[in-house]
Amino acid sequence: MKVCGFTFIRNAIKFDYPVKEAIESILPICDKFVVAVGNSDDDTYNLINSIAPDKIEIVKTVWDDSLREGGRVLAVETDKAFQAISDEYDWCFYIQGDEVVHEKYLSEIKEAMQNNLSDKRVDGLLFAYKHFYGSYDYVGESYRWYRNEIRVVRNNKSIYSFRDAQGFRKDDNKMLRVKPVNAFVYHYGWVKDPGAMQKKQEEFNKLWHDDEWINKNVRKADEFDYSDIDVLKKFDETHPEVMKERIARTNWKFDYDLSCNKMKFKDRFKKFMENFGFSF
Repeated sequence: MKVCGFTFIRNAIKFDYPVKEAIESILPICDKFVVAVGNSDDDTYNLINSIAPDKIEIVKTVWDDSLREGGRVLAVETDKAFQAISDEYDWCFYIQGDEVVHEKYLSEIKEAMQNNLSDKRVDGLLFAYKHFYGSYDYVGESYRWYRNEIRVVRNNKSIYSFRDAQGFRKDDNKMLRVKPVNAFVYHYGWVKDPGAMQKKQEEFNKLWHDDEWINKNVRKADEFDYSDIDVLKKFDETHPEVMKERIARTNWKFDYDLSCNKMKFKDRFKKFMENFGFSF
């Protein structure tokens, strides 16, 4: 069994993406790793090139900045990396630049790939998520956060990235047949210095909306306001080893009063029903 990781990235340093940690977190179970590095305003190319030259293959790309609806350009860039993977690999492990997998899950993931290798009915593996918010000490609890996503797919080029690169489809918009794997992806996209987060919000929204919408809906400020959140939970587990150095460099403080949690009625109902085995 051979596994190739893949991802895309642009302006990793400018917007402080933990893409190095993302790649390194799954590299131990990847035989190769393809990274689509987009035209950047910083030294993203050399950052990626320094990780593991013996495994990393860089595909230079140019983003289509005219694609400003639904985050479509993210799927386009994902597909560039996926299509560059050669046929010798059985599974393709996708990870985004702000996602990290804890080392404690790697053996479980590899075992799931091995167990489903010969079952061609299985197109991929489905992962659960933990979404960190404001700091490395809190995770989002409401249903505004996506709970599961496909992150391992078979090396079948009829598969493609869907919408804003959250998931995958195949052929003519068919859903993939997937197996859940007992592993979480740690999403750190909402954990940054407030100044860097504000810049990211102003830039990232351009992938979904035109300038008129951004001027009306994206607050102009020097720092992002993390206080506008509904429900958080204290994170009392360990972070992935590759994140330790980044976490130690944290230079801002975010404290949240858990008594201020305000879960909507429909979310409380979903939570209640999950106790009886229902999933949403």
